[in-house]
This record gives sequence, C-alpha cells and structure tokens, in this order.
Amino acid sequence: MAQRLALQRLLALPARGPLASHGRAFGTSAGRRSTFNVQDGSDFQDRVVNSPKPVVVDFHAQWCGPCKILGPRLEKLVAKQEGKVLMAKVDIDDHTDLAIEYEVSAVPTVLAMKNGDVVDKFVGIKDEDQLEAFLKKLIGA
Repeated sequence: MAQRLALQRLLALPARGPLASHGRAFGTSAGRRSTFNVQDGSDFQDRVVNSPKPVVVDFHAQWCGPCKILGPRLEKLVAKQEGKVLMAKVDIDDHTDLAIEYEVSAVPTVLAMKNGDVVDKFVGIKDEDQLEAFLKKLIGA
C-alpha cells in the first residue's frame, strides 16, 4: 500500500506548479513547448539536426549542481524568444553516445545548432545577460 501511494505521488509531480519545470517532468504550458527532452539518437536527429529552427542543446546530468541552475534559467530565456529557437535537453547519463559524438567532456555544455551544424558552444554556468547574448547571436537578432 505504501509503495502504491508513493508511486501515485511520484506520478503526480509533473502536473504540479513549479515542480513541473524541474528534472525530467514533461509540461504543456506555453513556455515548455519550445523545450523538449531528447529520447534517443533518432529523436535527436529528427528534432535537433533536421530542425528548421535554431536549437540550443543543453547537455546535462541529474547529479550536476550547476546544471540545475543553468537549465531552468536557459529554459526561461528560450521561452521568451516565442518560438524563434528550440531547446533540447540531453541527459549525458542516458545518452552517452550523443555526448561522445558532440565531444562533451564536462557538464553543463550548451551547443547552439543551426541547420544541423554546431555554430557556437559554452561550458559551465552563465548569467542571464550572457545567455541572452548567446541566444541573440544564434537567432541573428
């Protein structure tokens, strides 16, 4: 009984307010539509490499403290771009092959991709002004 109750609580978390934007939760609010979690290599190919829009790729890990700060900050700024740019989140523990392919040696690593090519990148945490400049450069604004 206790296990079932714990499972019900866990499954209910993504639907709850501020918790929906953390971790691996899937939300449907307007701000979340431009951000998605990469499911596998083929999903990455379809939604990132073949994307007609520029894509910010956030390589992160659940155990990474700076990732927990950068991720929500970056998501918020991507949402403010009103669909001009997408954000793909790649957990390096789940998708080691992608991390190796894109030469990710530390997390967080953020790539800016346009037409399937990496056009810019940074490693580590950035403040909002630096992230806005990074996005504007990618979008061409």
